[in-house]
Amino acid sequence: MATTATPPPPQQTPAQPHGVARSRGLFEREILSRALPEAFLKLDPRVQVRNPVMFVVLVGTVVTLIESITSPGVFDWSITAWLLLTVIFANFAEALAEGRGKAQADTLRRMRADTEARRLRPDGTEERVGAATLAQGDLVVCEAGDLVPSDGEIVEGVASVDESAITGESAPVIRESGGDRSAVTGGTKVLSDRIVVRITAEQGQTFLDRMIGLVEGANRQRTPNEIALTILLAVLTIVFLPVVVVLEPFGRYAGASVSVVVLVSLLVCLIPTTIGALLSAIGIAGMDRMVQRNVLAMSGRAVEAAGDVQTLLLDKTGTITLGNRMASSFTPVQGVDERDLADAAQLASLADETPEGRSVVVLAKERFGIRERALDGGHEFVPFSAITRMSGLDVGSRQIRKGAADSVKRWVAEQGGSLPEDLDPAVERISRAGSTPLVVADGKRILGVIELKDVVKTGIREKFDEMRSMGIRTVMITGDNPLTAAAIAQEAGVDDFLAEATPETKMELIKAEQQGGKLVAMTGDGTNDAPALAQADVGVAMNTGTTAAKEAGNMVDLDSNPTKLIDVVEIGKQLLITRGALTTFSIANDIAKYFAIIPALFVATYPQLGALNIMGLHSPQSAVLSAVIFNALVIVALIPLALRGVRFRAAGSASILRRNVFIYGVGGIIVPFLGIKLIDLFLVAVHWY
Repeated sequence: MATTATPPPPQQTPAQPHGVARSRGLFEREILSRALPEAFLKLDPRVQVRNPVMFVVLVGTVVTLIESITSPGVFDWSITAWLLLTVIFANFAEALAEGRGKAQADTLRRMRADTEARRLRPDGTEERVGAATLAQGDLVVCEAGDLVPSDGEIVEGVASVDESAITGESAPVIRESGGDRSAVTGGTKVLSDRIVVRITAEQGQTFLDRMIGLVEGANRQRTPNEIALTILLAVLTIVFLPVVVVLEPFGRYAGASVSVVVLVSLLVCLIPTTIGALLSAIGIAGMDRMVQRNVLAMSGRAVEAAGDVQTLLLDKTGTITLGNRMASSFTPVQGVDERDLADAAQLASLADETPEGRSVVVLAKERFGIRERALDGGHEFVPFSAITRMSGLDVGSRQIRKGAADSVKRWVAEQGGSLPEDLDPAVERISRAGSTPLVVADGKRILGVIELKDVVKTGIREKFDEMRSMGIRTVMITGDNPLTAAAIAQEAGVDDFLAEATPETKMELIKAEQQGGKLVAMTGDGTNDAPALAQADVGVAMNTGTTAAKEAGNMVDLDSNPTKLIDVVEIGKQLLITRGALTTFSIANDIAKYFAIIPALFVATYPQLGALNIMGLHSPQSAVLSAVIFNALVIVALIPLALRGVRFRAAGSASILRRNVFIYGVGGIIVPFLGIKLIDLFLVAVHWY
């Protein structure tokens, strides 16, 4: 005989009003307290070697330090100090980005309390065990007040579950065995009823464990684009090495002695130090912005792919439309007053608790002031049946029905009634508009048609216009017939649609787009969406969906909001735009620093170079030191931009390129000229030189 264990007392989860994705300030005390010591710990050469540009700066710092010790001088020590600060500032940018992720991870760890589970033995009895000891396939019981001990699938029962600790949404959700809403996540709280959960996660591999690993920047793998850019920066660095090295014998031949410290300074200023310092922080911040939108990307590769997406596949229901058909109009047949039709439609819908049924009641009230009424005895509600495809009300001698056109027409004919001539044209017109017609009859007499319309979300057409301006093709996926799908697609403004969609047709569409060289993104929540999610370059699975869907996709939307796919694409593009903008700025300001240092080095030997000294810097030493100081400070100045990202604006690639060149290219030349000159004036004013 099964014994019933007393449920453990409800365990409190730390307050998290905005879910795991709480937006954090750039310089919160908690994050700074992590980042500052990390910036010094990252001076370890084994860490620095992963960033070739900053590794060269670190080696240069060691070289100038040795020179400063063997030949002490204010200039040499100043250069050494600022080169060291350059490396520290780069480490600080990366540590700051990582710290935001680690702070999110700490929030998640606090949620992962040492929960007790009520595991079912083979004989049906219960035993209390620690959640950490649960194995894949174990069955556990959860009742009101219990925390779900680990990820699993409900195999018995239905319950209301509080997922606010994961999603930040305060409204509870219904989870039940079978269907696409059977998955539960460890750390969520059961609010009502009793469920039996089969554990699907291995130890240490729960959804919460994966979330912690994903949001920690330290565990982030570099993406292919980031690796490619790192290689490019390393090549540029290698190119400048021999250029700088040959300056020493050239200077000796020209009679201008060039010290090792000056050569190192020149190398550091000419290589792409700025983007090299911020590259890692940009990538980490891109994933952090996903987390702030309550989207967990399984890899940085997925975030980058989102930025390159050219085709978006979107479900109609819940994404493009509100998800429920709503009554939008009453169309009476000839000889019937619209108010009489509305009154009968409302009576037939009083017991219909579906969103469609309630919308009929509301529309009759809004149009004609007909309020819901309490019916006396002698009435009987007729529930909807898949066989009759009708519902309604019998009150007194009246029999009122509403339902599918063919079903109601057949029912009226059986009653001995006749069909109005204008009924079929009205039904056809509503169907062609993409709406659903419901015919209303009162006994032998047909009164007219209710139009149920899929309501397109406000502003969705403008969103698709933005996507189109970026060169992204939008495709609506729906199980509706082609006629209805075409009407909704036209109203929403999508580029194309796939009607009567099946898992097979979705896969065929994705493969066809990919064979054309396009990257494809789609969203889904059901097991039948899993193959397409796995095939898509960016697959966003809903957190409320099945385990199969979440494992197939490379992103999980904790809010289960299908329109989030558009946000995901925008964040991906913002990441790529930010990286491109700062790369442009870095290369441009290297050109400006060239004009600062080269004339200062050789103007004494070659007075003609004075024409290049357009900044009018005070002396060769102040010119070199000013350039090195600016090179370090500009990294700090650009940290907020690297972490927040360049502001995203929907535009084509050519427009974005022009904007980058104008703002960050031209700005990357002007800003160093002004900055280096101001630093030079300051050094002279304080009598440093």
